[in-house]
Amino acid sequence: MEARRGVARDAGAEHGPGRAESVRGAGAGGMATPCREQIHQEVQDYYGKELQKSEDLKTNACVTSARPLPKAVRDALEHVHEEVVARYYGCGLVIPECLLSCRILDLGCGSGRDCYVLSQLVGEQGHVTGIDMTEGQVQCRAGSSPHPPSSPPPLFPFSYQVEVAKKHIAYHMNKFGYRKPNVEFLHGYMEKLGDAGLADESYDIVISNCVINLTPDKKAVLQEAFRVLKPGGEMYFSDVYASQHLSETIRKHRVLWGECLAGALYWRDLYSITEEVGFSPPCLVTASPITIGDKELEGIIRDCRFVSATFRLFKVPGGSRAGPGQVIYNGGIMGHERELVFDANFTFKEGEVVDVDAEMAAILQSSRFAEEFLIRAGASATAVQGNCCKGAKEKICNPFQLLEQLAAPGPACCPRGTCGPPGCC
Repeated sequence: MEARRGVARDAGAEHGPGRAESVRGAGAGGMATPCREQIHQEVQDYYGKELQKSEDLKTNACVTSARPLPKAVRDALEHVHEEVVARYYGCGLVIPECLLSCRILDLGCGSGRDCYVLSQLVGEQGHVTGIDMTEGQVQCRAGSSPHPPSSPPPLFPFSYQVEVAKKHIAYHMNKFGYRKPNVEFLHGYMEKLGDAGLADESYDIVISNCVINLTPDKKAVLQEAFRVLKPGGEMYFSDVYASQHLSETIRKHRVLWGECLAGALYWRDLYSITEEVGFSPPCLVTASPITIGDKELEGIIRDCRFVSATFRLFKVPGGSRAGPGQVIYNGGIMGHERELVFDANFTFKEGEVVDVDAEMAAILQSSRFAEEFLIRAGASATAVQGNCCKGAKEKICNPFQLLEQLAAPGPACCPRGTCGPPGCC
């Protein structure tokens, strides 16, 4: 991850006079919202130096998973080095379907867990690039330790996240039986992918796992992702979202920054930003509740709620946008032969005709999924029209609404394609 996922470090004396407040007082008045450089440095230091394993986190924001992992992903995880797994902090599932031979970019790859899983799923002809802002290896003098004498030593050497990823490339390529590496790890910022040498339209898929909340410029991240994606490419990402715009008190709290909460985007803003950038409207895939187990943090957050949600965005070429249609899934995607749960609104069963709106028709027609569907123009009157956040109430856009539906007793409301009474979605 981009200095992947955890708790912001204490404000140290190195920040100069007036900046050495404790974490406990970090959210108090009289302190300005951290600037971009300060956020980058503090997050980088914490994830690179202090956080050693997922158990060190204070909330479940950075480790929650929205749904069970598919068998292919579980099998792939079994082949990932234990140090890489131990240094993983993620807030959802960012392994999409139909990956063979794809070129994938992982924004904020951290220790490389997702990259090494994807390395197996894309195959030796595919390629995975991980980019992270942590670099280098912390060097300690002989006989010294970066940890207090009273604390137990870390499970693994004290190192930056991306260094952990790099040092295990040979191990994994041998484990996977590959003749040459199909993964690489770069140092850089996800707001400035060009500085790391990443060219326009060079990737099929961009993934991100709970890192966009850690950057102060979300729009810049999405713009860069859009730039490096090929036409028809997808951004598939999990992140933390807020139920409302965050207060100044929350946004300047260092612990909440590191816990992936202070930088969380108000969920509605995601839709407006993606429209400005040029992506198709977000497709909500999953949502999981975030719990705060710290009384002090609960008092600061008050009535604001947070959710971990996975969305998929597509770079749909202008000429691909047409009207609604009908589609039939051919069952050709490995691990999803009987049905493909595309998002919270659409599930495609093998051989069944499903009415889709214009947005979904354009996505399926222009993306890597085109060969997996028979697509016909025109649809019945039941097809949903337009952007859900612009009036089509049947479509689930709000991750908090999805949480409520998943928690509601009685029959669950099914994604479109297997839906019950009209209007249940």
